Amino acid sequence: MIEFVKGYVNYIDTQYVVIDVKGIGYQIFCANPFIFKVDLEAEIIVYTYQYVREDTIKLFGFRSRDERALFEKLLNVSGIGPKGALAILASGQPQQVVNAIEEENEAFLTKFPGVGKKTARQMILDLKGKLADFMPSLVGPVYELKADQKAKYPRELEDAIEALQALGYVEREIKKIAPKLAEEQLSTDQYIKKALQLLLKI
Repeated sequence: MIEFVKGYVNYIDTQYVVIDVKGIGYQIFCANPFIFKVDLEAEIIVYTYQYVREDTIKLFGFRSRDERALFEKLLNVSGIGPKGALAILASGQPQQVVNAIEEENEAFLTKFPGVGKKTARQMILDLKGKLADFMPSLVGPVYELKADQKAKYPRELEDAIEALQALGYVEREIKKIAPKLAEEQLSTDQYIKKALQLLLKI
């Protein structure tokens, strides 16, 4: 199995990104390829899952190992294939998906394309109580900045932090880099790019 691909973002499509690794372009399918727009021509790490069937071999890519672990778990649920699992992850809130499973929130799960009540119930039956060991950073309350914390940061950094949350980064990761980001005065896009660079080093 290919654990990850480290290289430069060469091309972004509606379904995949191309990562240039020393002159070889890897086509990697993603839930939301455009999250890599801020990384164009930057060296990044994409965690991968190699999907092999008789008629196809594909690489699926993720920002974190936890997001990949959730994708793998979703594939084990009857009625969910790679396309359906990516659609769920495309929400940008994998932690909310995990919380919905743990709380048996069928109404939340049925909002995703292709997920009806039967599939939502199957997700809960198959995965509830079985996610913490595989993706501990996604199990727990959704991260929210306290009011006194927000007051410390400029609006551009607040917007950047909200964007990072939408990309699936969790409290532990954001808290580590927020003070470092606050030392600089940047635009929202610049904060996001800087944050992603710092997150790759955690």
